[in-house]
Amino acid sequence: MSGMAELERLAADLRTAETAVAFTGAGISAPSGVPTFRGDDGVWEAFDEGQFTYDRFQRDPAGFWADRVELHRTMFDAEYEPNAAHDALAELNRDGHLEAILTQNTDGLHAKAATAARGNDSDGDDSSDGRESVEEAAEFSARETILELHGNARRVRCSDCGRREPMEPIVERAEDGELPPTCGCGGTYKPDVVLFGERLPETVLQRARSLARESDVFLAIGSSLVVEPAASLPRTAASNEATVGIVNLESTPVDSVADSCLQEDVTTALPRLQELVELSGSTQESA
Repeated sequence: MSGMAELERLAADLRTAETAVAFTGAGISAPSGVPTFRGDDGVWEAFDEGQFTYDRFQRDPAGFWADRVELHRTMFDAEYEPNAAHDALAELNRDGHLEAILTQNTDGLHAKAATAARGNDSDGDDSSDGRESVEEAAEFSARETILELHGNARRVRCSDCGRREPMEPIVERAEDGELPPTCGCGGTYKPDVVLFGERLPETVLQRARSLARESDVFLAIGSSLVVEPAASLPRTAASNEATVGIVNLESTPVDSVADSCLQEDVTTALPRLQELVELSGSTQESA
């Protein structure tokens, strides 16, 4: 079946699905310029991932933060914007064709795309002290069912009271010598991501698994589908008779259970898919 025929089939399934879910990995954000962690030019070629474990954060928070500052500057010194693939998913979500977007990425680009799709005039900048924008972003993500499975690297969270703050001012404090940076309550700030050796939040993981079980259509996008437990989600969907579509530049271990596999650029394939869904909807309405 040709790539266009695969997309037309997925579009038809999305139009009739009661519950459709998208799951994304690093491949959707790479076209925006966000560095990937693995591969020939991956971040872990330049950094020792063993220095960013949850165990080290607990044992040596000052040393952890000294290294984390350098990692953060490598990852986020540029200002990244959502690309056409993020935008297409955001529009499908806005128009009711996607129940949820589950992501392994920690860059926050799905929430930014969703804000733009809804005509929000915020430019994504933090407020003067950052508190309001972070809280609003968290509420927005929950409301719009964007599940950041591995957290959000643009935020920190107090390890004691749970208070969240934007990452950038905390990084600046660490660069000025506050190692580790601490919350007003005295607790140590931790990047609001799942570190190596740390479990995914149980509520988030259970919600993701529930969505996979309930889905009629499950799209896996820009992921090698090898990192567990999130990578098992397409198999869960397939075992519950969902239509599973995979869009990735390379083959994955889950291709054998998928109904459609497209080895295409996500920034080309997803806007096409979104257009086909909207086109089929317009055709049905005019019939």
